Amino acid sequence: MEEKKEDIEKKEKEQEQKEKIQDEIQDEKIEEKKEDIKKEFKSFSQSTKSFFSELLNIKAGTDKEATAESIKKGISMKGQTAWILVFSIIIASIGLNISSPAVVIGAMLISPLMGPILGIGFSVGINDVDTLRSSLINFAVMVVLSILTSFLFFSIPLFQQETPELIARTKPDVRDVLIAISGGLALVIAISRPRPQFNTVAGVAIATALMPPLCTAGFGLATSNFNYFGGALFLFSINSTFIALAAFAITKYLRFPMVVYLIKTKRKRISQLAYTVATAILLFSIYLFYQLYIEERYFGQANNFIESIKDEGVHIIGKNKESIHYDENEIELYVFGKKYGNKDIDRWENSMSEFGLKNTKLIILQSQTHSGVREDIDEIKNLYINSHELLSVKEETISEKEERIRELEKDLRKYYKKEVHVGKLAEEIHINYEDVKELAFAREIKTNFKRIDTISVFYLRWNSKLKDKEIKIQEKKFQKWMEKRMKIENIEIRQLK
Repeated sequence: MEEKKEDIEKKEKEQEQKEKIQDEIQDEKIEEKKEDIKKEFKSFSQSTKSFFSELLNIKAGTDKEATAESIKKGISMKGQTAWILVFSIIIASIGLNISSPAVVIGAMLISPLMGPILGIGFSVGINDVDTLRSSLINFAVMVVLSILTSFLFFSIPLFQQETPELIARTKPDVRDVLIAISGGLALVIAISRPRPQFNTVAGVAIATALMPPLCTAGFGLATSNFNYFGGALFLFSINSTFIALAAFAITKYLRFPMVVYLIKTKRKRISQLAYTVATAILLFSIYLFYQLYIEERYFGQANNFIESIKDEGVHIIGKNKESIHYDENEIELYVFGKKYGNKDIDRWENSMSEFGLKNTKLIILQSQTHSGVREDIDEIKNLYINSHELLSVKEETISEKEERIRELEKDLRKYYKKEVHVGKLAEEIHINYEDVKELAFAREIKTNFKRIDTISVFYLRWNSKLKDKEIKIQEKKFQKWMEKRMKIENIEIRQLK
């Protein structure tokens, strides 16, 4: 019995050792799998990082010398370039005058406006004071020449009509900033490639829209509308500033070689000047962006406030944008219909703080209390009545014309119904009446001065071998058949001589 117990204990120990060894082996396999997974993940992470690094890398293959040469060549505004600018401004002005986006786009494609702006950003990036000076001079020439050309064009009274394309270039917003930054970045990257992407250059010229604001500024001067002049120049300044800033950023990122000056003090002075200009551009860009952001936010808050009033069932004349006066920090609403008391107006004023309009003045003009509003409503009513009368007259004229058309169609149907297709009819006659050698058809009008009748007459030449009696029989038979065939009466048969 003791031996059996020992054997059992021995077997149990052996079994425990086996299980322990298996557990250790299993743990080792798990550890190995963990290591493999870590290696695979690390490899995947590295390959992913490498993929995106290659995908987004713009440094590889950059032709710095060719890029610098290309930018410097595009700076000059003399000779042929100046004339191209003048003609492109004229084309753009015509496009704005006739409100044709296609013509404006065509003008932007051929304009050389981008050169000096890129030159400013690029020269600041490489501390090249000579190129910077040349870029600034040519930029000034470009602006003056463009505004002067558009001013002369719009000075002609025939071309001084305001159009949607002109008005659209008088008020910038935050999106113009984003377009200018993205366009400037895309442009410099495209130029710096081994093979410049000129379709990208053309696309950026269209997207950033440098030319239309200059044309609109000329229009503002020609028509003495200085709000248009200022707004258009502001839009142009935003586009130019952020394009130059984007060119500066890419120049620095791609590490274009800096211009080296032999005199150390001069090099230091130029470097300080370049960074001062770059800082000024950056600060001005941030200021413009902030101002536009504040204005856009104000319009959004004011629009939400006006919509909340409309949700109460209040009828307001005009569009929301026309009621918001950002510069005066006030909202002016033309209300008509129900009369609203001071309690309603006070409640609206108190709710303005909820929309972020705490310091905004609310002006409510009601049709019952303000003569100006009544006059506007009366004018709208008169315009509606006049328009309605014009529409009524036009509808009557159209009805008369439609009635006349119906009568003419009716007469035509009658005509076509009575029309005799002699060619087809002659084939049938020739088959059924072989003795008819010649045929003529006519419609005669007959009157006894009391009534008028239309008679269908068939002129027949018979075979000469037929006797008169036989001809008469054939003619009667022919008349009955033809009346049945043509579904008409008053058919006469006569012999053709």
